[in-house]
Amino acid sequence: MSPKRRSASALRVTTRNATFQYWQTLISNRTKRNRAGEMVVQGVRPITLALGSAHEIRAVLHVDGATPSRWAADTIVAAEKSGATSFHVAAELMRELGEKDDDAPEVLLIVGIPADDPTRIPVPDDALLVALDRPSSPGNIGSVVRSVDALGGHGVIVTGHAADPYDTKALRASTGSTLVTPIVRMPSAAQVLDWADHMRSSGSALQIVGTDEQGTHDVWDVDLTVPTVIVTGNEHSGMSAAWRDACDLLVRIPMGGHASSLNAANATSILLYEAARQRAQR
Repeated sequence: MSPKRRSASALRVTTRNATFQYWQTLISNRTKRNRAGEMVVQGVRPITLALGSAHEIRAVLHVDGATPSRWAADTIVAAEKSGATSFHVAAELMRELGEKDDDAPEVLLIVGIPADDPTRIPVPDDALLVALDRPSSPGNIGSVVRSVDALGGHGVIVTGHAADPYDTKALRASTGSTLVTPIVRMPSAAQVLDWADHMRSSGSALQIVGTDEQGTHDVWDVDLTVPTVIVTGNEHSGMSAAWRDACDLLVRIPMGGHASSLNAANATSILLYEAARQRAQR
């Protein structure tokens, strides 16, 4: 069970007790992580972004007996002011939680996972969204989220039986963009298409563009300045039939080498870049 006490005076965890074991499950056990609605945030940039985001900071962990750097000291104070429980944690335990082989991280955060509510996805007049169909790699999810953030996108939808965007591998690959980019997980394409129909009935000219090596349009020939959902299929099997049928356009990335396709995250990033390029020229 997640620690719920709120106090400026830090608690101490120096053994592999129940509290430490709970934190470990947030890293290693997807089911328990999502049931608890909490994730472990590692790294300077992700932690800094988390503190400036709308996410609830549940706990701040810092190395027992160590003199913190200026950044770490400021982070601990900011987390405590937000209402987070503060924990002094033994260095070897922090090293395990930080998934590091060398030095223990100075600070880790326990952060609330937001609800999978499609209303969290903004749909402005220039909406640029990505739907990932059954992605199997946490790293690919994190890389796509990073590209969405970097290239002016507004959110990511993950559908079907998929890797977890709140896995620490995904969080690291996003370099913290997960904390500032709306992400919603939905059971299947059907729920997303219902949401897209609702957006369209409300006046949005939302188009659904699928990436496929057999696509009928080259990426640079498609108008990506209008509200767009870019759909990228599973790394091995591509888009599901439901997503393929729902696409208004199937686009390909012309290639001149021996490879017939790109990594899912790379292909998505190319479409996002082309959308950003077109929008900058309007």
